[in-house]
Amino acid sequence: MLFKECFLMAFTALYANKLRSLLTMLGIIIGVGAVIAMVSVGMGVRSNVQESIASLGSNMLIVSPGSSNRGGPRGAAGSMQTLKYEDARAIQSKIRNIDFVSPSVSGSYQIVNGNQNWNSSVQGVTPEYMDIKSLVVESGSFISTDNMNKRDRVAVIGTTVAENLFGSENPVGRNIRVNNQPFRVIGLLESKGQSSMGQDQDDVVIIPLTTAQERMLGITYVQSISVQVKDALYMDQVQEDIEVLLRQRHRIVGDKEDDFHVRNLTSLMETMTQTTTMITLLLGSVAGISLIVGGIGIMNIMMVSVTERTREIGIRKALGATFGNIMMQFLIESVVIGVIGGIIGIFIGCCLSYAIAGLGGFSTVITLAPIVVSFSFSVGIGLLFGILPARKAAKLDPIEALRYE
Repeated sequence: MLFKECFLMAFTALYANKLRSLLTMLGIIIGVGAVIAMVSVGMGVRSNVQESIASLGSNMLIVSPGSSNRGGPRGAAGSMQTLKYEDARAIQSKIRNIDFVSPSVSGSYQIVNGNQNWNSSVQGVTPEYMDIKSLVVESGSFISTDNMNKRDRVAVIGTTVAENLFGSENPVGRNIRVNNQPFRVIGLLESKGQSSMGQDQDDVVIIPLTTAQERMLGITYVQSISVQVKDALYMDQVQEDIEVLLRQRHRIVGDKEDDFHVRNLTSLMETMTQTTTMITLLLGSVAGISLIVGGIGIMNIMMVSVTERTREIGIRKALGATFGNIMMQFLIESVVIGVIGGIIGIFIGCCLSYAIAGLGGFSTVITLAPIVVSFSFSVGIGLLFGILPARKAAKLDPIEALRYE
């Protein structure tokens, strides 16, 4: 009953000074809202990075050619022509703990259907590419080993290409021209939408690797080899085995520089996740400073409140109110400010997060953790910074308090 009375008295005192109470809460509101908004931005960035890397495939290693250096300026990464289709077959047959291996080449060409045309990325791949990239064929079929062996002019297209060349018609079985060469569409992929980096994953034409090498590009090398490892536990070992195998196949001995690179996407994801986590913590910490400022505001106003209500405190103590009763009354007032400010701050923080996502054009992620932590912190701030004013009020001498004007 005593607690209920103290709560009602605290709430009545705050309501009697509505504007002052609101201004006192403002620091807490801004602090909680800023923490939630900033952490949601940081979590959104981390999510985008993870999705971008994961879209390349799970447990992935990517083997790419090295940079050319023949006495002149060093070429760009991947400018050498050292990787062959046979290298990919050797990796598949000789390296353990591997699920799929898919060498690939790519280029950008004009795709034509009748009087409709569209520029798109054309990728020459093997049948394993479908499993590595988790592609799903909506209609028709994917490239087969038979297509590879016969160097067939067949293509599997994404929904963006299909919409621009065929409209609402089913493209399977229809003919298109890729760089003025005829191809038959054998499959339509399910839509994957945009990647986290804003790239349209449906704007693609997939053809057999051998067809792309011999009939399109006129090359004998591959531009990259994607390797899917069975389990993340084997990533480092498989990477080391691939490097040893390719050095043997390419006759690289001693300290001679490798003519290839093996990128570990799992390690890259871990590094990027650690980086974005640090950014998220930094953003949340900077925003959390305003919570401290809000707590100082609470203490300041509570000090003023104690001074204004000195006679009231004297009367209560004269009527038998104990040290604990007075402490409880003023602590409840400061905690109520923290609670109400925290609730309003959560609402504003969530609204800010959605507004940033809408106006900024990238996703934000609202999670329970920052909401719980910031709200708990706001309540704790109210309690902590209310102790000093409450002790001051509780220690007032009732005789001196009654004489106060």
